[in-house]
Amino acid sequence: MAGDSGGNAIPMEIQVLAQRSVAQAKHVCASLLAAAEQALHQADSRMTAARTGAKEAGDLARRFAERNIAASFAFAEKLARAKDAQEVLDLHADYAGNQIAALGEQAKELSRKAAKLAGEVAH
Repeated sequence: MAGDSGGNAIPMEIQVLAQRSVAQAKHVCASLLAAAEQALHQADSRMTAARTGAKEAGDLARRFAERNIAASFAFAEKLARAKDAQEVLDLHADYAGNQIAALGEQAKELSRKAAKLAGEVAH
């Protein structure tokens, strides 16, 4: 046998094959670790974008709620000063129309924000 220095010696071909196998295994492990690191980085980037977007959407919803509450109190103050039933009906019609329009705009803006956030998180 080649490189045989005794009865229990491992043939040189087997040693070379074993060394190549170890080298290949190290290379595969390094590649897997690099891929895992890249995946973690991408996940972190997406999570950061999601956190930022969720905060922005929450802030937007809070501002809308504050506006709606202020409009409701303004309406209540006007109702308290109403002189007759017709004025109450007029105030209510005006308030309802304004709120429907405001809520429609708020829903559109929140939808745009959600779509933007979904696009940012997906990429």
